Amino acid sequence: MTRVTDIRYVGYGVTDLEAERAFYRDKWGLREVAAQDGMVYFAAEGSPELYVVRLRAADVQRVDVIALAADTDADVDALHDKVVAAGCRVIFAPTALSSFGGGYGFRFFGKDGLTFEISAGVARGPSRTVLAREALPEKISHIVMHSPDHKGAVDFFVNVLGFRVSDWLGDFMCFLRCNEWHHRVAFLPGPPCLNHVAYDMPDMDAMMRGVGKLKKAEVELRWGPGRHTAGNNTFSYFTTPAGFAVEYTAELEKVDDATWVATVHKPTPETMDQWGAGSGGPQTMPHPAPDAGLFQAVGV
Repeated sequence: MTRVTDIRYVGYGVTDLEAERAFYRDKWGLREVAAQDGMVYFAAEGSPELYVVRLRAADVQRVDVIALAADTDADVDALHDKVVAAGCRVIFAPTALSSFGGGYGFRFFGKDGLTFEISAGVARGPSRTVLAREALPEKISHIVMHSPDHKGAVDFFVNVLGFRVSDWLGDFMCFLRCNEWHHRVAFLPGPPCLNHVAYDMPDMDAMMRGVGKLKKAEVELRWGPGRHTAGNNTFSYFTTPAGFAVEYTAELEKVDDATWVATVHKPTPETMDQWGAGSGGPQTMPHPAPDAGLFQAVGV
C-alpha cells in the first residue's frame, strides 16, 4: 500500500535564531549537523534521519514545513496524485529536492494551510544506540496538530496519506499511526497550528534524567512527568525559547495491525495522566493560535 511511513523533520521560522539554536544544541540534546543558506539543521543521535529539526531566522514564529517519509519515488508520485485529487494546493510537484540531504519529493498545503513535504531517497546520517544515562532524545516520536476540522484532518491522513486510526480520546483527539508505533500523528480541534513535537527517549529512566538536565538548565517543566493512556507513553512537556511545545516521551506502545482494535477512551484526568503525580496539565500548555505561516510557502 502506498502511504507515508514516518516523520522526517519539522522546519521552523523563529525570530531569535541563536536562542532557538542554543536550546536544541545545548539543552534539548540534538546535534547540530549543518548551517548553510540561512538554515541550521539538527540531528537526533538515535535516528538515521540526516536531521530532525531545521531552523531559520524569520520575522514571525511559524512552522515552515512538516516533512514526512515515503519508501520510494513511485510512492511519492502516487501520494502526490492522491493529494491533488483531494483538492490540496501543491507548492511544487515531485522533483529532485535542493534542500540539505536531497532526495525526491513534493510539498503541499494541508487543508488548513500548514505546509507538508513527502519525500523518499533523502541522504541518511550516522546513528547510534543512545544509553539511558546520556538522557538524549533518540528521534522524533510524534507530532500533534490542531485543526478547526479535526475529523476531516483525520480522514485526510487516513484516506489520502495511508495512516491508520489507533485510538480516540473522546471525540476530540485522534491518534494515528503509519508504522508499528501507536501514533506518529494526532489531531485536536482548534485553530490550525502545531500543538507539540515529541521525542523518544531510550526508556523512562532516560526521560527522567532528561527532565533533571533541563531543570538544571532552567528550562521550565510545563506538564509532567506523567503517563498517558492512549499509547501508554510517559511524557514531560516543555517550550522552546520561541514558544513551541516539545515533549520527552518513552515507552510508546507498539501496535500489531493484525490484532489491534481502536478504542475510544473516556476523557478523565486519569486518562490524560495515569499517575496523577506530575505538575501542570493541558491548561498549562501554550494556548493554540493560528500559525503565522498558513498558506505561505518558504523558498527551501
